[in-house]
Amino acid sequence: MTGKSNGLSVEERKKRINDTVRGWVNYYKLADMKNLVTRLDQWTRRRMRMVTWKRWKRVRTRFHWFKKLGINKRKAWEWANRRKGYWRISSSHILARTLTNELFRRARYISFLDYYLSVRS
Repeated sequence: MTGKSNGLSVEERKKRINDTVRGWVNYYKLADMKNLVTRLDQWTRRRMRMVTWKRWKRVRTRFHWFKKLGINKRKAWEWANRRKGYWRISSSHILARTLTNELFRRARYISFLDYYLSVRS
């Protein structure tokens, strides 16, 4: 689902991820797994950041999205020209600052931890 080259649209990927989160948490909801779902959440967000970075491909596109997400022009241009690998960039402060957890929440991605806590209560 979060592979770099599976060709899924953003909406299809979101649907599959949300379905998987719901199914997985509902299946294991009786277990005490708060730490596990927290780590899964972190890993999933990192994968989604990686896929987003891959989807932005070109420097111009990255620059455009950084500006749109509130980064000043100079920093946006500097960050858009990073040449590190997708997985390495996904854990950087660059994407953590722009592609925040709140942004994913507003895009209606389901968080493992939030869903687990709602099911457990």
